[in-house]
Amino acid sequence: MNWYEKLNDYFPVEEMKSKKHMELLLEEKGDVYFKDESPQHVLMYAEFNTFIFIDYVWVSAQTRGQGIGHKLIDKLKHKQKPIILEVEPVDYEDSDSEKRLHFYHREGFKHAQSIGYNRRSLATNEETTMEILYWSPNDDSEEVIYGQMKQMYEDIHTYKDKEIYGKEYQSSEEVLSYDEKREAVNLLDELTKRSSQ
Repeated sequence: MNWYEKLNDYFPVEEMKSKKHMELLLEEKGDVYFKDESPQHVLMYAEFNTFIFIDYVWVSAQTRGQGIGHKLIDKLKHKQKPIILEVEPVDYEDSDSEKRLHFYHREGFKHAQSIGYNRRSLATNEETTMEILYWSPNDDSEEVIYGQMKQMYEDIHTYKDKEIYGKEYQSSEEVLSYDEKREAVNLLDELTKRSSQ
């Protein structure tokens, strides 16, 4: 399987960019959008001046638990910029989503509870609610992370969307919201509670 097939096989259809979208990002935004791969992993990420966005991380089932994910995150942490990523709300029926959260929790990521993120999939036309996790070397505020998420959404997620998909994604204002009083359960605290039961 090539790198795209590995990602496509692992991630839900509503979270996947098309192959054309990702290839265009790599070709035309090659100064920002990167692919790091080996037979054991695929990491797609965007590096901006002030932050890094992890688009996709895949580690082969045979090598999970051998520290590959940790090494990849560590390499990004050495750049000393906030690292942001999207996760689906944990589904306790799906052990993978829980394992992913445990992994990011161990890596020191926090849940940005003030950031709301609801996006309609162009593939399924269904609304998908995602949560934002971040790691920051300088303890940046969630408001700063929100601004960075908007930039990433506009530069990466919606890049040439009309040309690629024949229709446009919603604007960042429709998809992302910032509210310090947003009532969101802290995913990572919830995970810790469940683990200690």
